[in-house]
Amino acid sequence: MRNAPTSANLDSVNATPARAHPLVVAHRGSSDMLAEHTLAAYRKAINEGADALECDTRLTADGVLVCVHDRRIDRTSDGRGPVSAKTYAELAERDFSSWKEGGDLDEDQELRSGGLLTLEALIELVLAAPRPIDLSIETKHPVRYGGLVEDKVVDMLRRYDLVNTKPDGPRVRLMSFSEIALRRLREQAPSIQTVLLMDRVPVRARSGWLPSGARIAGPGVHIIRAHPNYVSRVHSAGAAVHVWVVDDPSDIDLCIKLGVDGIITNRPAAVLRRLGRESAS
Repeated sequence: MRNAPTSANLDSVNATPARAHPLVVAHRGSSDMLAEHTLAAYRKAINEGADALECDTRLTADGVLVCVHDRRIDRTSDGRGPVSAKTYAELAERDFSSWKEGGDLDEDQELRSGGLLTLEALIELVLAAPRPIDLSIETKHPVRYGGLVEDKVVDMLRRYDLVNTKPDGPRVRLMSFSEIALRRLREQAPSIQTVLLMDRVPVRARSGWLPSGARIAGPGVHIIRAHPNYVSRVHSAGAAVHVWVVDDPSDIDLCIKLGVDGIITNRPAAVLRRLGRESAS
C-alpha cells in the first residue's frame, strides 16, 4: 500500500451519517512508532486496541511468504536486493528494525524483535491474541511469481482454517491494487472478503461500482479528500469502504464524518482516541 498526502479539506462535504465504530486497521502494525512489519509493531497495535492488522506479503526465492512492503529490502533492512531473489534463510539474517528510530527502550528485547516476519508467524500472533483480531493481507503486483502468491496465501489460510469466518474468530480480508489478483482470490476462496485498493478511481467505478473480484473499495485518503461523495456512492452500491493511510487528525475526522467502514492507519492509538474508544492496553 502506498503512502498518501497528509492534508485534508473538510469544506463542502456531503457526509453520510457516521458509523459508530469503523474498524481501526493497523497499517504494517503500529508503524508510526516501531519498524513496520515486525512482531513488535504488531504486538503494540494489538495492545493499543486495533481491530485488525494489515500486512504486505511477498514470496522469497524458495517460496516462503514474508511480510515486506517494498520489492527490495534496501529501505527496511541492513541488506540490499529484491525479496524474490533471496531465500528465506538469506533474508532472516538481515536486521529489519534498526533503520527505524523510536520505540520504548524499556520494552523487553523479545517484544522489540526486529527480524524478518513471515505471514505464518503473523497469523499465529493473530490466533494467539486475547481477543478476535482481523487480518488484512495485501498481495503485491507485478511480481516475479505472478499468481503463485495468491495460491500460497490461500493455501496457508486453509491450513489455519481461516478461509471461512467463524462467529468468534478473526476475519481475513485479501487486498490488492490488481483486479486480476482479486479475481484469482475470489475464484479460490469465494467466502473471503476482498478489497480493491485504489490510488485513483477508474472512470467506470466513479458511481461506486466495483469489479466482480472486489467486495470492498479501498481508496487512498487523497481520493476521499478530493471526492468525499465517493463513500456514499459505494455504500449505495452495497459495498464497504476502507481508506488508507489515515494518520492526520483532519483526515481521521473526515473519514469519521463520511461514515467509512475501515480506517487503515500507521497510528492506531491516535485513531482510537479520535473515535473516543479506550485503548486495550
